[in-house]
Amino acid sequence: MNFLRDEIFKPYPELLVFLTVAAGFLLGRIRRRAIALGAVTGCLLAGLALGWLFEVPVNGTVKSLFFIMFLFALGYRVGPQFFRGLRKDGLPQVLLAVVVCVAGLLVCWLFAALLGYGPGLSAGLLGGALTQSAVIGVAGDAIGSLPGLSPDQVTEQQNLVAIGYAVTYPLGTVLCAILLANVLPRLVGRDLAADSAELARELDAGTDDPDVGDGYYEVVLRAFTVAHPDVVGQTVEQFERRQASLGRRIYLTRVRRDGKILPQEQGIVLAEGDVVAVSAIRGDLVAYDPEREIGPEADDVELLGYRTETLHVVAGAKAHLGQSIAELRREPFMVGVYVTELHRSGAKYPMRLSTEVERGDTLLLTGPQRLVVPAARQLGTPVPTSFATDMVWVGLGIFLGGCIGIPALHAGGVPISLSTSGGALIMGLVFGWLRAKYPTFGNVPGGAQWFMDTLGLCLFVAVVGINAGPSFTSGLAQAGWGLLLLGAVATVVPLLVGFVIGHWVLKMRMPILMGVLAGAQTTTAAIGAINESAKSQIPTIGYTIPYAVGNVLLTIWGAVIVLLHH
Repeated sequence: MNFLRDEIFKPYPELLVFLTVAAGFLLGRIRRRAIALGAVTGCLLAGLALGWLFEVPVNGTVKSLFFIMFLFALGYRVGPQFFRGLRKDGLPQVLLAVVVCVAGLLVCWLFAALLGYGPGLSAGLLGGALTQSAVIGVAGDAIGSLPGLSPDQVTEQQNLVAIGYAVTYPLGTVLCAILLANVLPRLVGRDLAADSAELARELDAGTDDPDVGDGYYEVVLRAFTVAHPDVVGQTVEQFERRQASLGRRIYLTRVRRDGKILPQEQGIVLAEGDVVAVSAIRGDLVAYDPEREIGPEADDVELLGYRTETLHVVAGAKAHLGQSIAELRREPFMVGVYVTELHRSGAKYPMRLSTEVERGDTLLLTGPQRLVVPAARQLGTPVPTSFATDMVWVGLGIFLGGCIGIPALHAGGVPISLSTSGGALIMGLVFGWLRAKYPTFGNVPGGAQWFMDTLGLCLFVAVVGINAGPSFTSGLAQAGWGLLLLGAVATVVPLLVGFVIGHWVLKMRMPILMGVLAGAQTTTAAIGAINESAKSQIPTIGYTIPYAVGNVLLTIWGAVIVLLHH
């Protein structure tokens, strides 16, 4: 141990950071059904253990760098949904999210005030009980700006934030998942799976488009020789309309006649002996039985060998915003083009027939290149796959955010400011919203977002844990194991308040309400458990807007609760 500490970790503390991250991600894989410890908590626990063991301090600038990067990425990811929630149709979910967040703040503040907790333990209780890791950094910044504290006192209180969080977070996560996935629905006699299935049927009611829904879909391409008299003499358009009227997505994408492939037109009249390329969802093709309805199957490599494409397109065309997937499928430019996925706020969104397309949504279109590219241009802005991050955009956003966070007002001698980290969060929201609205610039691909978001936060909490490790034992003794019980209560009370208001006042449907509550407390493990219990992705519909609001408010609460206890 002495060799590792004196010869490796003290002269090269960065190696200890990466060892902590490796151990933390390994710990984070510990899973019980849909609930996992998570990489962030794993890195914090590993940091506390290795910091206690080796007592090697890590420069504070390192953690600040990773934290400000994480907050910008967080804002960038949730920005489109955060601003969308301010619109009229999203206000009920925003209102409930605000209620849950405010209730959580008040409960944690009340407990901390009654038991005489300082700002460190107060913020740790808040961050762990409400499962918001960003509180660690924001509260640490706020503690550092408090007047009248010596450097040693500042360090002590900042370390207590991490210790309080580490004690309360695991139980907070588990309780939130159990309550929302099982206890609360049963409390009012509801079956989450049955309610989700019923809501799914209602959302799909009134639409006859077979492109979207639960189950297995695979687009297949085969060739057949026209022989059936009912097909001979029909135009391509008449054939496809006939299939659509029967609820099938079957298209004739190419035609060969007398050995030559004809230019594709909807008005081509099919003749006996034509070889046609048939594109369809596998289930529709099996039900249709084209060998009986069209003619014998042909092996025409050239006819079937046209280039297909899968293209991401960011929705932005006003004419198609607000359309449901089913309505979109009826547009003439979508003939032969399949919507296979929809992403919202950087996450895959449960796509139903009734799902309305919103500005900033990313649709995954699949089909022949000659059809997909024009369809993408009609819907918005095609986004070719690119792994290059626009670092001008990222660097400028973090710089501007930090600048707006520096100025401080003074209330009772206490400086009140967004701080550089808070400013980065706000600018991330704005830049993320701008990117969704005008997706021609500011590309930050998923891998880069993951690096800044997940890995940035994990590296930050790893450093926090390493620096807090030497005082972990004394800090835990100061906090007392009663903190665990208080954290459990602080987790449950806001959820109960939100449940009562959402169920009896706002009359939200149970699957949506459970998603809203999980989002408001930013508990990713909970939405996984809810979806597992519901046997559906339907609850995720209520998760995205409250998740954006909860991330912003609970992060800000990290500074608020510090100021309330000063």
